[in-house]
Amino acid sequence: MFSLFRKKKPFFTEPERSRIVEAVRTAELQTSGEVRVFVESHCPYMDAIDRAGEIFFRLEMDETAEHNAVLVYVALKDRQLAVFGDQGIHEKVGAAYWDKEVALMIENFNKENYADGISQCVFEIGQALHQHFPYDKNTDKNELPDDIVFGK
Repeated sequence: MFSLFRKKKPFFTEPERSRIVEAVRTAELQTSGEVRVFVESHCPYMDAIDRAGEIFFRLEMDETAEHNAVLVYVALKDRQLAVFGDQGIHEKVGAAYWDKEVALMIENFNKENYADGISQCVFEIGQALHQHFPYDKNTDKNELPDDIVFGK
C-alpha cells in the first residue's frame, strides 16, 4: 500500500545533472547555436529519431534565428537515443556526423556512464556548432533554456 507513495528515483544524481547542464552552457559559450537535452524513461515510438523530432518541434527548437539548434534525446529504460539537428546545422555536418555522436554515446552508455556520454556528446556538438556558427558577442543571445528537460 505504501509503495504508491514511494518517491521516484531521479534519472541523475545532482552532480551528474550539474555536469550535463554545465556541458550545455560551455558548448553554447562558443556558438550562436543551441543545445537541449531531453531525458525520459520510455520512448513511445519504435524509432527514437521520430520521438526526438516530435520533442524538438514541441520545445520550439526550430524557432532559433539560424536554425542551428540540436536536441540530444535519451529514453533510458528503453535504451534508445537520438540526436536531432535543425536544418541549418544538419546541412553543415550531415547524417554521418549525427550517427558518429550516437555511436559515441552508446559506447559510454554500454559502460553505464550515462551522464558522461551525454556530456561528451554535448561538448562535441558544441565544437561543431562553433565551427559553423561561431559566437558573436554583438548578436548572440541564449535563445533556449540550458536545463535538462525530463519527460515521463
